[in-house]
Amino acid sequence: METIITFLPWIQIALSALLIGVILIQQSEAGISGNMGGGQHRTKRGLEKGIFIGTIVIAILFAASALLAIAYSSF
Repeated sequence: METIITFLPWIQIALSALLIGVILIQQSEAGISGNMGGGQHRTKRGLEKGIFIGTIVIAILFAASALLAIAYSSF
């Protein structure tokens, strides 16, 4: 239990940096594809879909680590 409490802040820092990075990548891709496609609706494919799913996974892991930090802070 001590090791989790020791490494949890570092895990949260890493997850937050990753989350910020993938969100910024998505925002820049949206601007580029919007200019090229003329505003037409299209589905996510390939790398874009992988980044989208990765963002969701990282966000869930970050939320879980925050809940874990709250749970262990009462010890």
